[in-house]
Amino acid sequence: MSENYKDILSNLSTEVDQETLLLYLQGKLSPEKKHEVEKQLMQNEFDDEAVEGLQEFQNKEQLQYMVEMLNRDLKLKTAKKKKRREKMKIKDQPWLHVSILILILLIVICYVVIRQMLKAGG
Repeated sequence: MSENYKDILSNLSTEVDQETLLLYLQGKLSPEKKHEVEKQLMQNEFDDEAVEGLQEFQNKEQLQYMVEMLNRDLKLKTAKKKKRREKMKIKDQPWLHVSILILILLIVICYVVIRQMLKAGG
């Protein structure tokens, strides 16, 4: 099964692996395995409600398509956010460091010169 199908469901249940969860939703598990999955999902209220919502799909094969589409959209949005963050990030520019260093040196030199002038005049 494609890894893309597993991405969006990865936070749904920690007890049930994602491939088993998709097989459960498609009704392709043995009765024993199905009961085991239901038992594990009922331990967490969020997981139970999420699976109930996923079971509302009329066409179970469409579920894989929807998961794939959600994964694709999620990856696009996170890529856009990452790209925007990279643009906003201050680039390491050596001339900026040199400019700041020169400015600090000028301030120190001005301080020393003014202090010498005040001592000589006073």
